[in-house]
Amino acid sequence: MIRALVLLVLAALPARAEEVVAGLSQTRVSITANFDGSEILVFGAVKRDTPPPEGPPLEVIVTVIGPAAPVNVRRKSRVFGIWVNTEAVEIDTAPRFYAIATTAPLFDILSHTEDLRHRISIPQGIRSVGAPPEVADAARFSDALIRLRQASGHYRVDAGDVGLTEDTLFHASFQLPANLTEGNYTVRIFLTRGREVIDHQVALIDVRKVGLEWFLYTLAHERPLAYGMLALALALLAGWGASAAFRFIRT
Repeated sequence: MIRALVLLVLAALPARAEEVVAGLSQTRVSITANFDGSEILVFGAVKRDTPPPEGPPLEVIVTVIGPAAPVNVRRKSRVFGIWVNTEAVEIDTAPRFYAIATTAPLFDILSHTEDLRHRISIPQGIRSVGAPPEVADAARFSDALIRLRQASGHYRVDAGDVGLTEDTLFHASFQLPANLTEGNYTVRIFLTRGREVIDHQVALIDVRKVGLEWFLYTLAHERPLAYGMLALALALLAGWGASAAFRFIRT
């Protein structure tokens, strides 16, 4: 009886008029010794059972978000002629990489209410729960972190970088920097009409070190004593090799 009622309720719900179907050019990125960045292509289409509805045009927002971690942001002040750290705020969660591509300026196609609900914009992706009571303008620390990472190319918003053809096919490309952090990168695709999200899809990109980089990273973090001894042995070997080569040249 309960199952029949659930089926009746589901059947009564209106089907989504437009759904996003998307894919990635690659779902795994390997960091090697000569890694100089990688390009990710996001492509897809809008699935419809009926013609596009009348009214506001369809818009697309694509985000690529890297692993998040706490960050301490410090403010320097001049004290007795010397610049020193005087205030600090710990930001609980800040992605190492955050890129947004859209078909139009972000808040022309997305309301602030929808941004709060889906946490799409960069400020919404940064979470700072509390700050010391002596810091009156804690929000400026988050703003400073965003500016710093925008300057380094790790945070960016590219309006108009999503190509949309006949309100159906879309594509966007993202350049991942050479100094990527390992982990899962989340790709989110949003469809909006009238500044409201009508559908979205999520995919993951796995970024990992491989080969010698993976071996050295694992050794340094899991067996630091062995890593230190290996580094010392390599330094001694390099010194001995340089000394032997110098003696050979002199003779």
